[in-house]
Amino acid sequence: MARKRNQTRSLRVAKSASQWAKVTIRKLATGIPGLDGILHGGLPEFSFNIIAGGPGSGKTTMAHQFVFANATPQRPALYFTVLGESPIKMLRYQQQYGFFDPTKLNGAIRFINLSETVLKKNLDEVLSEIVHYVETLHPAIVVVDSFRTALRKRSELTEMDVQFFVQQLALHLTAWEATTFLIGEYADAELRENPVFTVADGVIWLSQVTERNSVVRKLQIIKMRGQATVPGLHTFRIGGEGLQTFSRTLGLEQHKARPTRRPRLSIGIPDLDAMMGGGIPQGDSLLIAGSSGTGKSAFGTHFITEGLKQGEAGIMAVFEERPEDCIRRARHLGQDLDSATRDGKLKLLYLRPLDLSVDESLQEIIDAVRDSGASRLVIDSLAGFEMALAPGFRTDFRESLYRMMASLTNTGVTVLSTVELDESFAEFRFSQYMVSFLADDIVRLRYIDIDGALRRILTVVKMRDSSHSKQIREYEITRHGVELTGTRLDQYRALISGIPSYWKNP
Repeated sequence: MARKRNQTRSLRVAKSASQWAKVTIRKLATGIPGLDGILHGGLPEFSFNIIAGGPGSGKTTMAHQFVFANATPQRPALYFTVLGESPIKMLRYQQQYGFFDPTKLNGAIRFINLSETVLKKNLDEVLSEIVHYVETLHPAIVVVDSFRTALRKRSELTEMDVQFFVQQLALHLTAWEATTFLIGEYADAELRENPVFTVADGVIWLSQVTERNSVVRKLQIIKMRGQATVPGLHTFRIGGEGLQTFSRTLGLEQHKARPTRRPRLSIGIPDLDAMMGGGIPQGDSLLIAGSSGTGKSAFGTHFITEGLKQGEAGIMAVFEERPEDCIRRARHLGQDLDSATRDGKLKLLYLRPLDLSVDESLQEIIDAVRDSGASRLVIDSLAGFEMALAPGFRTDFRESLYRMMASLTNTGVTVLSTVELDESFAEFRFSQYMVSFLADDIVRLRYIDIDGALRRILTVVKMRDSSHSKQIREYEITRHGVELTGTRLDQYRALISGIPSYWKNP
């Protein structure tokens, strides 16, 4: 009989479930650049969320940014402060950010200080006061900051008391259809263990990681009910406009198939174009590899200058020299970058702080490509790029470069990167970073010793899906730029060793 009753109940539930219409959950824009992409569209409306992390990790700023982006007089926000500091003190600092809008205060956004209530009354009375404000003002957004630190000031309270308080608060606010944030300070060790996280629909974890002399901020979506999110750790930065996040899959979300036939772009050196089968296929990534002084930057300047002559916008992301030095060096090669920079056809990005992340750099470059409509991009150089990264990002530099090149070429831009190699006269390496696999095309530069004098040679090592010359050519750097010479080198052997010899005595 018991089994039959259970079967009947199961059939009844299944029948009623089949009659339910699928609920569409509206997603709210967070107001934080990059975060909506990580959340696959935004934060679920009416969700109950916990923003957790250590002191100074950016929890309060994240909540403020969301509140100011979404609160309106018709859909107001209540911000409960249960810290020792007053809302006035908090707002004194938050108003320094670009997202702060003073016209929303005391209308679309109301700040209520509960610190005295928390310290003098029991949790039931605290909960009743919060519920009273919610029932009176009917907010669409509720923030409690910082519930855990303040509650722990009451020595008689246990973690179970805090958990029960959060459960009751979640029940009330969900019934009132408010999108809610609880801000709590938690150590990393508590991330997987604390039962309070089971109550939340969403858990956003913020952290600061100290790496030697650098501090890197990271974000992880631990939990978000009802929707997929981008997994893993994402870097973020707090600047004048507030938080900006950088997804670890930036640029890879939508893959664009390359057309079968693509036009060729001239590198600006006719003889090298011929060696490459007519130039660089549009949308390729080209790696110029060579030791110091072989003219890698000059090849990049030729590539950009040729595009400017064709009316194409360009971008140069430089890591080893300042933009003015880059312009001056190009001038010595007979190439004018100054006027193109003033006219807006060329954008010089100087990326050299010592705590960059690859994703942050990629975001700035992709934004510049989209804003300018650039078809050519030079990254000079990968060695300088690596040195500009925070130490932790250098350990997975190879993986990051793979994602970066895939993301950039996915935009349709043609990329020329330079990489410096430690010259060896015993081997012929393509790249000290072992990143040659991510380049569609590779041109290798090197010094050789002939008759007691250093001379420069180049060879096209690789052209993906394209034929190319197998010749080794000598080149010179003159006041007109890079020029391939007509000198015959076929009488020498072991050229790529750096110490060639004659096939026979002259």
